[in-house]
Amino acid sequence: MKGVLLVNLGSPDDLNLSSIKKFLKEFLSDNYVVDLPKPIQKILVNFIIVPFRSKKTKKAYESIWTEDGSPLKINTKLIAQKLHDKISYPVEVAMRYQNPSIKSCLIKLKEKGCSEIIVVPLYPHYAESTSLTTQVEVERVVKGLDLDIKLSFSEEFYKEDGYIKALSSKIKNNLPNDYDYLLFSYHGIPKRQSIRTSPAYKDQVIETSKLCSEELSLNDNKWGFSFQSRIGPGWLEPFTDKVLEELPKKGIKRVAVVCPSFVADNLETLEEINLEARRIFLESGGKEFTYIPCLNDDNDWIDFLAKYSY
Repeated sequence: MKGVLLVNLGSPDDLNLSSIKKFLKEFLSDNYVVDLPKPIQKILVNFIIVPFRSKKTKKAYESIWTEDGSPLKINTKLIAQKLHDKISYPVEVAMRYQNPSIKSCLIKLKEKGCSEIIVVPLYPHYAESTSLTTQVEVERVVKGLDLDIKLSFSEEFYKEDGYIKALSSKIKNNLPNDYDYLLFSYHGIPKRQSIRTSPAYKDQVIETSKLCSEELSLNDNKWGFSFQSRIGPGWLEPFTDKVLEELPKKGIKRVAVVCPSFVADNLETLEEINLEARRIFLESGGKEFTYIPCLNDDNDWIDFLAKYSY
């Protein structure tokens, strides 16, 4: 029997500072995320980032946390539930960092009788710090558990017709009639990581933006793309916060922002974009800021995912 393992990035188990630190340490100690020599990475993560960033990260999570916990986990579980209703075999949700762990979910699928597991990294675009690290970790866990299963991985889907149509429909249904500009804001990565993939990560996100703009029949002066969440120099540009600061100076007062790097709303979309980016735009002279939610458990997206993970 087949089984599906949906893998998303992850979040802290709760809002305790110790949980925040634990999550940050695991996430940033991944060599595919912070790709520096190990001694430098350890110093940076353990003595600089985690000690000095944990309280700020805790405050950010507090601004978007729900009664049921992490929005990322909640939204991903909703995706899994709807996907399970569409297909005839088991679906489990794992997080690359923290819980539910990849190990626990693989064991669950095996116990349910799955001899073939399809792993779906929930990232439309391929990057070392998302899709590749997921594949490497799943393979490591399977080998460590000595599981007798057939393992396969879904590919990136940033230009697949079903995904583009679902994303475009989401944008259309949330785009105000009087908007001036649509900004596709993507998760940022270092330039050196972008060029190590083929196609380059930046080329992938440009392709998604162009295909959606064509699907929506947008004029070239009505949309653009940018990158959020940079840490230090040498990251992909243009930066989302800088773009939003400049748009009002060009007479663009009503902006809508969508984040196609993610299929489920999370800290980066709900806090960094919907709260912080909104504040930056309005304080820079903008009048209206519309955040367009991720696909989450939209039916069009689930229909595509069911076919894609079959």
